[in-house]
Amino acid sequence: MFTAYAVVTAITIAANAVEAVANFLRARFVVANAAAVGVPPSWLPVLGALKGAAALGLLLGLIGFTTIGKAAATGLVLFFIGALVFHVRARVFHNLAGPLLFLGLSIAALVLAVAIPAARGG
Repeated sequence: MFTAYAVVTAITIAANAVEAVANFLRARFVVANAAAVGVPPSWLPVLGALKGAAALGLLLGLIGFTTIGKAAATGLVLFFIGALVFHVRARVFHNLAGPLLFLGLSIAALVLAVAIPAARGG
C-alpha cells in the first residue's frame, strides 16, 4: 500500500509543482482559465504559492512528516473543490477536467496518507 501512496503522492506533487510555476509565470493557459471563471490576474501568485506550498507539504509527508502531508492533501482537496465551485458558478464546463483531475489526485493522496498508518496497525 505504501507504494501506491508514494506513486500517487509523487504524481500529485509533480502536477501541483508544475501548476504553481505556471501560475507564477502567468502562463497563457492559466491566465485564460482564470479570466474565464472570474479570477483576477492578481490572484495568480497567491494561487501558485498555495499549490507550491501544498506540493512541498506532500513531499514532507512522503518523507515522514505525516501530519504535514495529510494537512497539505486536505488543503488541496479544499482548494480544488473551490476551483470547481468557481467553474460551475461561471458556467465554464469546457475545461472542468483539469480541476476534476487535480481533485481526484488530491483525494487519492489524502485517502492513502490516512490509510497507511491504519494498514500498519497505528
